[in-house]
Amino acid sequence: MKRAMIIINPTSGKEEAIHYTDQATNLLKAEGYYVTIKETQKEFDATLFCEEACNEEYDLLVSAGGDGTLHETINGMLNSTHRPTLAVIPLGTVNDFARALHIPLNPEKAIQTLSSKHTRKADIGKINDSLFINVVAAGKLAESLSEVPSESKSKLGFFAYLKEGIKTLSGQAASPMKVTYDEDSWEGDAILFVAALTNSVGGFEQLAPGAKIDDGFLHCYVIKDLNWFNTAVVGTSLLAGNLENSRHVHAFKAKNIYVESTEEVTTNIDGESGLCLPIQISLLPSHISVLIPEEE
Repeated sequence: MKRAMIIINPTSGKEEAIHYTDQATNLLKAEGYYVTIKETQKEFDATLFCEEACNEEYDLLVSAGGDGTLHETINGMLNSTHRPTLAVIPLGTVNDFARALHIPLNPEKAIQTLSSKHTRKADIGKINDSLFINVVAAGKLAESLSEVPSESKSKLGFFAYLKEGIKTLSGQAASPMKVTYDEDSWEGDAILFVAALTNSVGGFEQLAPGAKIDDGFLHCYVIKDLNWFNTAVVGTSLLAGNLENSRHVHAFKAKNIYVESTEEVTTNIDGESGLCLPIQISLLPSHISVLIPEEE
């Protein structure tokens, strides 16, 4: 019999997660799966549950929660030779990975995807000794975005990040950075470095409009030190999905990247506070298989 594990964050989805779990369980059983349910209680639980699913060679792994739950889940596949097909029930505020794969953001509609026979390979990023599913950012701006309260993200969505970013840009926000990538490098003062795997970052789908989940590249942007006028110019380019053509932005695609600074600079990884520089980022092409809707 096929086996499926559902990793559920019971605090996601306005605390309706258990209801959605019941729906998902019933559908999977109807599809012939033996279903195991694992509820996260503390940090890294999802990683441990995913490791268990990999070691015991489950067929399907369902992440029911937000991007944070998905990030932890993916890290359970770090050293695994067997990786179950991944399914996503988005219960978070932003759900960037689901957006990129056109998985319905409505949980009940997303659950119907569990009966799909369609899968798609997805690239995964590696940062130092862990994995990420969507984006790595570094700089004072990235640090401030990590501090956006959950209630603000729930109420304002992408504009919560924009509000916090404007506050940061009103002070001294630039940091010296050196970015070495593939056969090239860039060095200077920057307010933000971003390496994206998908076109959706913070719920905003125009940062890297050309990024595909399986295109084999990290899509990267270094936003240089800006004054208020140039900030508005870059903002216009961002909203137009034309960031790579701004003279205030260094844009590139790469498979291997090393970012360093002479100052203490922190990162934001998949929307959460992460490591301090230096960081080594690499691409793991077509590393996982993801269940997607039939119309995909």
